[in-house]
Amino acid sequence: MNDRQDQYDRYDPHAAQEQQLIGYDPYGRPVYAQVPAQPAPGQQYEQAYEQQQYGYDPQGYGQQAQQAYYQQPQQPAAPEYGQQQYPQAPAYGYDAQQTDQWIPQQAAPEPPAPAPAPAAEPEPPRSDRVPEPRRPEGGPSDPDYRTEQFAFIDQPDEDSEDVIDWLKFTESRTERREEARRRGRNRVVALIVVLALFVVAGVGYLWYAGKLPFLDGPGQKKGAAAASGPQKRDMIVVHLHNTKKGGTSTALLVDNVTTKKGATVLLPNAMSVAKDDGTGTALGKAVEEGGVGVRDSLDSVLGTHIGGTWRLDTPFLENLVELVGGIETDTDVAIPADDAAKIPAVGQGPKQHLSGAMAVAYATYRGQGEPEAKQLDRLGKVLYGVLRKVPGDAKSATVTVESMGQILDPALNAETLGALLAKLGEHAKAGAYRTDVLAVKPDGTLTDDANKNVVKEVLGGSFTAAQAGAAPRVGLKDATGDDKTQVAAKAALLNGGYTFVDGGKADKTQSATQITYQDDAQRTKAVDVAKTLGLPETVVKKGENAVNADVVVTLGKDYKPS
Repeated sequence: MNDRQDQYDRYDPHAAQEQQLIGYDPYGRPVYAQVPAQPAPGQQYEQAYEQQQYGYDPQGYGQQAQQAYYQQPQQPAAPEYGQQQYPQAPAYGYDAQQTDQWIPQQAAPEPPAPAPAPAAEPEPPRSDRVPEPRRPEGGPSDPDYRTEQFAFIDQPDEDSEDVIDWLKFTESRTERREEARRRGRNRVVALIVVLALFVVAGVGYLWYAGKLPFLDGPGQKKGAAAASGPQKRDMIVVHLHNTKKGGTSTALLVDNVTTKKGATVLLPNAMSVAKDDGTGTALGKAVEEGGVGVRDSLDSVLGTHIGGTWRLDTPFLENLVELVGGIETDTDVAIPADDAAKIPAVGQGPKQHLSGAMAVAYATYRGQGEPEAKQLDRLGKVLYGVLRKVPGDAKSATVTVESMGQILDPALNAETLGALLAKLGEHAKAGAYRTDVLAVKPDGTLTDDANKNVVKEVLGGSFTAAQAGAAPRVGLKDATGDDKTQVAAKAALLNGGYTFVDGGKADKTQSATQITYQDDAQRTKAVDVAKTLGLPETVVKKGENAVNADVVVTLGKDYKPS
């Protein structure tokens, strides 16, 4: 009874179902599943009898359903690759060759049921190895490839992240290189543009200033027009007094406000100037006598308008040089030291550094037998060196002048002198500066070259400089060769109320007297001068005057004093 009960439970569909090995997965691992239990033999007969009792057609729907039910567990699912198939035994109570009709059979004596073998638990898969799939005997041969060859499909690549990071790094480094190249190209282009702008600006400035060869710019034309037209000049006269060895030296400091240029014009002591009584005297003598009226006399001779007089004694020149920190200049002679006068030696050569005492020694030095022009040229170098060191600011220059401790002329205070020195210093630093020595004849009168190149161009001396309503300036030049004739003509002009300008003696004598004027407005004055001298109007002609005066009289042999 117990064996039968066990056998019945074995085929009971509601009994517990066991996990059975049904195959292997593609990686060789065992696969387990539940298999439905088969019905018991007795149950098969009862189901067939009930169908016959209730009129079911054995060949009809019931048989088909019964066959489908019993055939369902006999049709396993298609095995996967590598899964082993096993032969399926026919169901109990059915003919293996006949599936269309169910035939009941005699129940055979039941053999004693063997004791059920204990279910063997499958060995769990080990992590250190993968079991090889089992294949049926006599099965097909192994294919040309194995599943292990496709392990990369599911296995993660540990180096993939490193490769991605390397690609990103390479890409970013390439972008940085390209960015650096692009920035470098931009810098080169910007540098080329800046250089081109500088070149264009420089060439444009040179063209505007008229400094390009064979090409006149508007700046040059403007400068030429300004030079040919009326120009404003500020100038002072400087008298240097040597307090140790005696003697004086005179220079004019000129600031051309119109052309923005500066100049120093050195005047020889032998230059002839007129005194208050109309008689002539040497410039050096007039300065040593006190210099009263010298500035007006210079204006009469040169046709200028001097703004003030600066008396500069050698101790104050020494202080000025020390205040600006010494000067540098090219010296043309070596001056030995004088221990008694406490004068240090001055070396010879370019760019000699001179202290205050050395500058005074060099400016006043005149070798034995040297012309005065040599000593004036040395004074001009010292003045130029001082101007280059004077502060460019007017206030700072004024402080420098005040620090000298000198008492100035009331007409030329420290502010006026400081402002003029500052402007001249700017011209000297920019190289827009010149130094000239005014040439005179042995009799002290100006040479024709001095009148043309220095008096008119640098000083701007002309008849236009005479003040409105003032007596015209009349220059007298003797071409008779007779001193008495010249004295008589000079006296006649002074008595006529004219300002006398000594023109000296002509290079050669001439037979006819000539009176010239430069401006048509001066023709009437020239005719009046002719009448004063007792000459006919026919001697009056328009022409360029060699002497800087409104009207110039050149006496010929035909002149007879009245």
